[in-house]
Amino acid sequence: MSFGLAAAPWLADSGGRPYANAAAAWTALLFGVPGMFSPRLPPAPFQPRGSLAAISYYDTEPLRLTLEELVDFDLLNDGPTRLSVGAVNVRSGNFAYFDSAKERIDVRHVLASSALPPGFPPVEIDGEYYWDGGLVSNTPLQYVLDQRQAQRRRVVFQVDLFPARGDVPTDLLEVSTREKDIRFSSRTRLNTDQELEWLAAAQAAHRLLAKLPPELAEDPDALRLAKLRAACEGVDVVHLIYRTNPNEDQAKDYEFSRLSMLEHWAAGRADALHTLRDPRWLSRDRSSHGVRAFDLADGMTTVSANFPNEDVA
Repeated sequence: MSFGLAAAPWLADSGGRPYANAAAAWTALLFGVPGMFSPRLPPAPFQPRGSLAAISYYDTEPLRLTLEELVDFDLLNDGPTRLSVGAVNVRSGNFAYFDSAKERIDVRHVLASSALPPGFPPVEIDGEYYWDGGLVSNTPLQYVLDQRQAQRRRVVFQVDLFPARGDVPTDLLEVSTREKDIRFSSRTRLNTDQELEWLAAAQAAHRLLAKLPPELAEDPDALRLAKLRAACEGVDVVHLIYRTNPNEDQAKDYEFSRLSMLEHWAAGRADALHTLRDPRWLSRDRSSHGVRAFDLADGMTTVSANFPNEDVA
């Protein structure tokens, strides 16, 4: 295991970064990642049928121990910051959110939100088993918008780990990389676009209801429209989209070398700072009641989806 983790910086410095990434990826596949997951021994096909070990290649007990050591769950639950994590019920296929505003969050809920099969096993919570919510939706935007208690305008920062844009592949390895980017990013983008369109339509419906004569207030259609989600004054969604590093390949979603992680953290910090300092963000109309999306990161054309209402010029 030491080769993939320790040799990667030396290879990178020698111009062999792709080989360093490959070494780290193969190390993770064969030996796991310390503090996160370890391979099943014996492998899943040789484990007792019906056991968690038989339906996953890796054991996430190391991740459980890491979380219990580093996370103060009492502070998380009793503090001012609200945490919601999504998972999908293995039996029903239904999406579920575990929310610190509604229940006590513990290590099981966090593990469930990252239990992506068949690599990781489902997590049991109160008699039900859950997998990573990414199987159903890569973005929790819907849940954020559904919180009706937030009446003021909301600002949502959405972090996309897979870029929608990229070059045409030149070999089969690049095909796998590009396919993964498109598959994950398209689901996120589709969900986001649909949510913003629905919210804009709901706001329009509520404005229309306000113009109806009193005798139509109890009309069944009017009552149905009144139930549409449009409680908040408006929404700004800020996209922070990871731009693929030229050294990455199709293994980038499980290549966890320190070198790569440091690059990811630096890229995220740079994008966040660039966005928050961008004049277009600083000078935005904060009184707007519409639904807007911002992508202001370097190297990309600004993408703004604007769904204004009649109060917006």
